[in-house]
Amino acid sequence: MTVTTGEDLVVLVDEAGREVGTAAKSVIHHSATPLHLGFSCYVFDADGRVLLTRRALGKRTWPGVWSNSFCGHPGPSEPIADAVRRRARQELGLSLAALRCVLPNFRYRAVAADGTVENEICPVFCARTDEPVQVDPDEVMEWRWVSWSDLRSAAALPWSISPWAAEQVPLLDAATGPDRDPG
Repeated sequence: MTVTTGEDLVVLVDEAGREVGTAAKSVIHHSATPLHLGFSCYVFDADGRVLLTRRALGKRTWPGVWSNSFCGHPGPSEPIADAVRRRARQELGLSLAALRCVLPNFRYRAVAADGTVENEICPVFCARTDEPVQVDPDEVMEWRWVSWSDLRSAAALPWSISPWAAEQVPLLDAATGPDRDPG
């Protein structure tokens, strides 16, 4: 399915992660959300703390839920690292340093209380910043810097953070070692 409008488009993918079309972001998330490409990013500061954000109440999926630093979707033909940098600037007013993909093959499917499904191949990135956070209130209602061990504890209580972050944190620990932050 390909949609050609002026709105933001997400990349639809098959089970192998190959692009099969695009769809309007505004209509992609529902009870039968097709598999599409997204990304997650965890931003760390100079003290090794990770930025957690609480999603704005106007968000289509998981409004008001605490999550990783930010998420998003690359546009058609947009390199995913460029999309991560674009969303960091849009949502948080941040430039990123040391951007790296830690979990290139992460995939998840989650169903919200209202029946909305998230269904993504979602590479997970870590980055650093030394800039002050300047959130877009349409995207983020609250934010705070926390220790990696505090985030690890929150992930053990899956109702306390987004379902994708609850799955990603232990995988990031396994990829980098539980005694150091993945950033």
